[in-house]
Amino acid sequence: MEKFHDNQFVKRFARLVQQNKDLTQELRKLREKYNELIHKSEEYEQIVSKYAQYSEVKEVLSSDRPQSLKFNMATVLYGELHGFSGITPDMDTEALMDQLDQLYIKFDQIIRKYPIAKIKTIGDSYMCAGGIPDKNITNPVEVILAAMQMLQTVNTFNNSTKPIWEIRLAVHTGPVSASITGKQRVTYDIKGDTVNIASRMESSGKNGELLISVMTYELIKEIFTCEYYGTLPVKYKGALDIYSVTGIKSELSEDGLGMIPNQNFNTKFALLQFYDIQELVFDKLEQELPGDLHYHNLKHTVDVVTEVELIGWAEGLEDSEMLILKTAALFHDCGHTIDYDNHEYHGTVIAREMLPKFNYSKEQIDRICEIIMSTKLPPNPQNLLESIICDADLDYFGRTDFIPVSNTLFEELKVRNKIASFNDWNKLQLSFISGHQYFTHTARKLREVNKQNQIERIRQLIT
Repeated sequence: MEKFHDNQFVKRFARLVQQNKDLTQELRKLREKYNELIHKSEEYEQIVSKYAQYSEVKEVLSSDRPQSLKFNMATVLYGELHGFSGITPDMDTEALMDQLDQLYIKFDQIIRKYPIAKIKTIGDSYMCAGGIPDKNITNPVEVILAAMQMLQTVNTFNNSTKPIWEIRLAVHTGPVSASITGKQRVTYDIKGDTVNIASRMESSGKNGELLISVMTYELIKEIFTCEYYGTLPVKYKGALDIYSVTGIKSELSEDGLGMIPNQNFNTKFALLQFYDIQELVFDKLEQELPGDLHYHNLKHTVDVVTEVELIGWAEGLEDSEMLILKTAALFHDCGHTIDYDNHEYHGTVIAREMLPKFNYSKEQIDRICEIIMSTKLPPNPQNLLESIICDADLDYFGRTDFIPVSNTLFEELKVRNKIASFNDWNKLQLSFISGHQYFTHTARKLREVNKQNQIERIRQLIT
């Protein structure tokens, strides 16, 4: 009789397990429909409208058929929630599915904080990608931050309920092909080895861990603490090194706990993001500068950005000061796209318009604009940062290529009827350079001797 009851219990338990599986399948279908409704929310529409500003995406959306775009540097996050193995017959299945839906909604909210595109949710799997459609150099960092918050969200759910939810996350950076469809609601589907590797990494990981490939590791290792995890065999590519992310570096996190970014983190992130801003400004200069700017061209801006960094490090600037200085150097001649004589002021206008989109504070922008205005001739810097940019802006006075560079400035001024002859130009140069001084110890040490040599060369050219 006892054996009979045991058999009955086993059969009943098996029946409940099967019912759970059937309910799970039905609820997954409902959840997918529910996610579609979520995507139609006003908040999501705002994100779509933001993405629609990018011309490359707009071009694809204008077509009646799906097209594919190539992204050379995307960071794919692939995750899978596990929890059904912990379900027992006495649990409320409907409540569990509600929890699962809430987790996915939380994940959606997390990635909306960053320029990260949700790709799809299939069953227990969740996939998103940074660098789509907004191509940027910071997407590996942003995806890791989002992944850490996803892990924390699952832990929070487990603390408030019975701990049945577990998640594995994997991140890989590389090229992807993205199909973009929809006009009112933009959706993405990505393919390629990057997606496949992220998926394989996730399946080889352990619950509660965030694994990253060596490609992602090289891009984020200065910001996050990582531990070597092992290797993953990849077809035709050999063994791929894998790392696990344990948190943000202590010096870059609040209270050194490795969870919440501090101001040092924000500065380091902004220095990385600077290269995205630099690319935008360089494109603007290349496309909009007048063709007869022989001196104040893209090359001059590149020279000044490079030189302020060299002098800045030699003068012992902190990261936060270096960010301000490099940004000012980037915009200091950007106003030439609008006007020649008042280009410094117009450069500040462009900076004030562009920099808030990259999370620069009002105080930072005000300081950047003051540094830009300090480059107006004759130079009269009021602090170290202004001294550095003034020295960098006139760095060519003490360089060996002074003569060919000064000739380009002569041609630029001659076109604008600001100088009559080459002899007048040499007289003007001699007067200006003889009264010029470098303000920083670094520039004086590097350029002053050669500047005096250039003064003698100019004297010999005057007739």
